[in-house]
Amino acid sequence: MKVSVIIPNYNGKHFIKGCVESLQKQTFQDFEIIIVDNASSDGSVEYIREQYPFVRLIEMETNTGFDGAVNAGIYASKAPYVFLLNNDTECESTCIEELYHAIKKSKKIFSVASCMVQFHNKELIDSAGDLYTVVGWAFNRGNGKPVKQYEKQERIFTACAGAAIYRKSIFEEIGYFDEKFFAYREDIDIGYRARIHGYYNVYCPEAKVYHLGSGTSGSKHNPFKVRLGVRNNVYLNYKNMPLPFLILNSPFLLAGYLVKGVYFTKKHLGKEYFLGIKEAFATLKTIEKEPFQWKYLGNHFVIQLELYINTWKIIREKIKKK
Repeated sequence: MKVSVIIPNYNGKHFIKGCVESLQKQTFQDFEIIIVDNASSDGSVEYIREQYPFVRLIEMETNTGFDGAVNAGIYASKAPYVFLLNNDTECESTCIEELYHAIKKSKKIFSVASCMVQFHNKELIDSAGDLYTVVGWAFNRGNGKPVKQYEKQERIFTACAGAAIYRKSIFEEIGYFDEKFFAYREDIDIGYRARIHGYYNVYCPEAKVYHLGSGTSGSKHNPFKVRLGVRNNVYLNYKNMPLPFLILNSPFLLAGYLVKGVYFTKKHLGKEYFLGIKEAFATLKTIEKEPFQWKYLGNHFVIQLELYINTWKIIREKIKKK
């Protein structure tokens, strides 16, 4: 067995059919399907057992969030590569085959992001990987842009864990998804850690996945997502930036948090946003910081430069829109 497909599920019974049946149509069939159910109350477990008995089902006693669920799936997986897949997705028939061949190209590749396409508008990108900036803003690369603009296989900052394949052996070296995050930004965190250790992440345009989006949380912006998103942004920077880099970036991060605070205040979510920041600093001591190693200093400088470049890309795009 070459690939383990891991699907976290929480009250997503209505998504299961489309997701699993798209996997049954894959041109590459040397894989297992593991669904990790986060204590759903909508009959998901019974439905999966009845309709898809070939699926390995892991039942969590409580809702452990995305991170707890995928970690449980990775621990239980039998293959050297794990394909993490949101339940509100459907894969094109060649998706796993393309991802598998892409990650096999080099042992230094930690993850390969699929081309996530908007489910209801298949000409537009949902995510072509994750992009992170020096101001602490995270973006779905290419979101809302034509798919044809993202037809080149290339290195990216990190992969979006909603539909990406990972080299399982590297988790043993850098650690698994941080369950303190619960959900959101964990994919940037783990991809960032891999970058520190000298690995890299790739985008594969041939591997297409159609994504509904916010299938579990319910909407693009809601109190839960806003609070966890900003909290985990603080965690992410604290964990992965050595103290000198954290000090260097602090003016940019502060500016970024303030601008986002104004943005969410205008959307009547300012209270949740600042509660998220408060929670982050109140619980920061519980977060395990990535140990600094001199041998990785060059990698930190490369990442720092990319954070600057990504920030400039976003600023340039905003200027063009105006």
